[in-house]
Amino acid sequence: MQQLNRREFVKKSVGTATALAALGGSNVIGANEKVVVGVMGIGGRGTAVAGMFAARSDVDIAYLCDPDTRRQPYARKVVEAAQGHAPKFVQDFRRMLEDPDLDAVIVATPDHWHALGTIMACQANKHVYVEKPAAHNLWEGRKMVEAARKYQRVVTVGMQTRSTPYAKAAREYIESGKLGDIRLVRVYNMMQHSRQQLGSEQPVPAEFDYDLWCGPAAKLPYIPGRYWLNMAEYSCGPIPGDAVHQLDLARYVMGDPPPPKTVMHSGGIQVLLDGRDTPDTQYATYEYDNFTLLFQGSLWSPYMKKIAQYIRDNDLFPEWQYCATKIEILGTKGFMYLGRHGGGWQVMDENDKVIDQAYGRPGDKPHIENFVQCVRSGARPNADIEHGHQSVLLSHLANIAWRAGNTKLSFDAKTETFPSNPEANRYIKRSGYRAPWAVPEKV
Repeated sequence: MQQLNRREFVKKSVGTATALAALGGSNVIGANEKVVVGVMGIGGRGTAVAGMFAARSDVDIAYLCDPDTRRQPYARKVVEAAQGHAPKFVQDFRRMLEDPDLDAVIVATPDHWHALGTIMACQANKHVYVEKPAAHNLWEGRKMVEAARKYQRVVTVGMQTRSTPYAKAAREYIESGKLGDIRLVRVYNMMQHSRQQLGSEQPVPAEFDYDLWCGPAAKLPYIPGRYWLNMAEYSCGPIPGDAVHQLDLARYVMGDPPPPKTVMHSGGIQVLLDGRDTPDTQYATYEYDNFTLLFQGSLWSPYMKKIAQYIRDNDLFPEWQYCATKIEILGTKGFMYLGRHGGGWQVMDENDKVIDQAYGRPGDKPHIENFVQCVRSGARPNADIEHGHQSVLLSHLANIAWRAGNTKLSFDAKTETFPSNPEANRYIKRSGYRAPWAVPEKV
């Protein structure tokens, strides 16, 4: 029998399902074949990631998808410039999932679509690169893990620092014992956001399928000026949406410990009283078996700055005192400053002298490289969906402790519930999903 490559086999088979079953669902991609990718969500981040994937000679961006057709021209221009030909545009992402030639999907939507988009892609036999934070809520994150395992798909989360050499070096330094016993980890996400300026309810533009955009979430009135990141229907909140990078990096360098035993939260909406319903101030304490993690997040701190791009791209360190996105590792022998997305790390002794250090670089390129190679091999990626779930889980715990009354909660990692607090358990998942966009109980 003449040998056929995977794509020819699918096309010549009676049906896609038959072909995939015959292939064992493996979707093995030949070394000389391009990885064919579709992008779900082409806002600023989605377009940027699409451009980075398209710049690779072994990737073909075949589809761009977004409920808002007004986003098509710019995103298409970016991808076409990077890969030399234009992708197709479809308003409804389900159309690209029907294509048997599609290997992988980039999910770069707002948070509320991450879980269902990922699960539907897995069910369609596609691998997934989902942007952070992995899931809108705790329960959805576990469903994403279940889908990845059931359908044997590679699902990675856009927590790029996991793929950087300097993060690996920091983890090895800590594992070596040179910092002594680690008893305290401090994670920061402190900066300044502007107030949202709400307008009045307006008719939905003809180019925008607002019903599809809302998807699993409630269909709130269409109000220009309302930023989805500030609304709990669509987001974990602006602080978790950014802080998950540092929380994940802290977990990584600490050896990816299991979830904390307790969480205690203070803060809330204290400064940006602009119609948002997610916190602008979050202080959380997480108790682990052998150390405590303290988190500080704020959206009203103009003196705290993210690490500048020129620092990330060169052999430089940020001014740690005012670094908005730093981690501090406190051991019995030494102290480590650590930055995300570049910025590197430095270790100080008791005399405030730098005794070791490593420069850093952003992790986008190595992270995408890791995903593409895992799509080819079937190996687990650096930021596997289980890591993505466990890292944003810390933000979910903080949010739940806030919603339960700024209280201290005990967490059962095996059941992923709060055994002694029924009120807190109400916030583990949505109270309901909007038909037909329900995240399934059984994926």
